[in-house]
Amino acid sequence: MSEQVQSLKSLTLFCKVVDNYGDIGICWRLARQLEREHHINVHLWVDDLHSFQRICPDVQLNTDTQNVHGVTVHHWLDQNGTFASEDVSDIVIEFFACDIPPAYIQAMAQRQPRAVWLNLEGLSAEAWVEGCHTLPSPHGSLPLTKYFFFPGFNSKTGGLLIESELEQQRQQFVSDPATIAEFLSDLGLSENEINALKISVFCYPHAPATDLFEAWKNNATPITCLVPEGVATEAVQAFTGQPAAAGSVTTIGALTIRVLPFVPQPDYDKLLWACDLNFVRGEDSFVRAQWAGKPFVWHIYPQDENLHHVKLNAFLQCYGVNTDKLAAMMLAWNGVTPLPIQWETVWHALAADMPRMADLALQWQQQLIANGDMTSNLLKFAHTVHQQSVNNEQK
Repeated sequence: MSEQVQSLKSLTLFCKVVDNYGDIGICWRLARQLEREHHINVHLWVDDLHSFQRICPDVQLNTDTQNVHGVTVHHWLDQNGTFASEDVSDIVIEFFACDIPPAYIQAMAQRQPRAVWLNLEGLSAEAWVEGCHTLPSPHGSLPLTKYFFFPGFNSKTGGLLIESELEQQRQQFVSDPATIAEFLSDLGLSENEINALKISVFCYPHAPATDLFEAWKNNATPITCLVPEGVATEAVQAFTGQPAAAGSVTTIGALTIRVLPFVPQPDYDKLLWACDLNFVRGEDSFVRAQWAGKPFVWHIYPQDENLHHVKLNAFLQCYGVNTDKLAAMMLAWNGVTPLPIQWETVWHALAADMPRMADLALQWQQQLIANGDMTSNLLKFAHTVHQQSVNNEQK
């Protein structure tokens, strides 16, 4: 462990699951990286163990407190509970402004030295994020200050979650065709499916997936579409005419749709690496698609008054120049483009641009790596806040 974070040895992370797998996906990656790479004693409070278990099968559903891969996991049942100051960690993180138990906050106010309290915010490329990153927010009645910490796409933000060994693992995987084929074969793919253009689809239920399936079935070359069980269920069933259960496979025209079982996080990364194009959603899979170094289409989490359209356009502006074909697909996929949409035209334009999109994806990946990883950046900031607090108490 680096000298600058030795004084911060414990961390509590509160997570309320709103976006099914995205919220817990991010928090679990963060918790695991803190424990494995920085040797932090992590307590993860999460309210939805069912969603957690889908991405980490080792999670037990009927256990209030359990150790999962070195992380102490607490089932966050309600806002009640009794906490003492010794229950409070050195760092306390509320993910995406979730309300942590009032008794825990009271215990934070009794703790000496004060815990570093962070609100880990959602990811956005909007310019205002840079000005709000690390801003303090004093508590209204207690001697506590919370700080906003924003992930982001440049050095003026906290960067993105990435494990130290991930890029090496990715390069080893993509450089070995036999390993890729074995991984896909283990998921049930036939040789023909493996040799086709492979597209993973992870989207929200309102995505126009059926329209895209119709375009893909008329493609000049075979397409294998890989959809996790429980995702785009109605669209898959409407197109294939059969239940969208894990293991089901249907070929219509050039398109083969295979429904995959939900896989643990490490295997999802491999799926992204193995595919030629990835449709992803929310934040967690969106970030992993960027680390995959492959072309991707983002389905952003919907917000009232179409505020998500602003976020989508902000990302497209920072992602890179000459992305009009990719932008056209993302805007159509997210319902920004006025109807009717000529899906075959949008698809063929993107397909023809895929080699250049692949190069751009790798360039973008290197740009992100230069910003440092979010977990290390977060710990460095927490140390700075902690040191300032210690200095103030000594005056």
